[in-house]
Amino acid sequence: MNSFLAVLFVNVVLFGVVTGSRVENVALRGRASMSSLLAGPSAHLGYLGHAINAIDGNLHPNFYAGSCVHTNREMSPWWRVDLLAPHKIQYITITNTESAPERMGGVELLIGNSLANNGNNNPRCATISSIPSGGTQTFQCNGMVGRYVNLYTRGREDYLTPCEVEVYGYSEEQACSCGN
Repeated sequence: MNSFLAVLFVNVVLFGVVTGSRVENVALRGRASMSSLLAGPSAHLGYLGHAINAIDGNLHPNFYAGSCVHTNREMSPWWRVDLLAPHKIQYITITNTESAPERMGGVELLIGNSLANNGNNNPRCATISSIPSGGTQTFQCNGMVGRYVNLYTRGREDYLTPCEVEVYGYSEEQACSCGN
């Protein structure tokens, strides 16, 4: 197999190009929310820790650069992006914070159309074992369909501090080749 065909094969298998639909970071157009916003000494810096920071396109892993989410320490913290319509999700890429990277261990990635329990009852795409300090990791979701993508720390008291959540997929309308 020549190098061109090898690259084409990788793009088809990994990125869903076989459908003819354009796979893109659909989270950039979404609306983010989370279980709480960090209170305390850093809270006076208005841009720090907000839910929108995880879908701003800025992968900087330093909390003080203003690109990370930060909940309070609480039982089962969560973060969610509303994609505004159902999408076929191929994969999710998460960039972790430089400080306290262990917080992402055990976090579940959930995808679905329900807001029951703040979206935390939706089907699981993956459970994160770990992401290194400041590192980025990709999780394959293989076309799971949903409007909501959640990060959920089930049954553990902790903070939730991702720096960027990229959701790669396409709308269901885009996936349909109806009548074409």
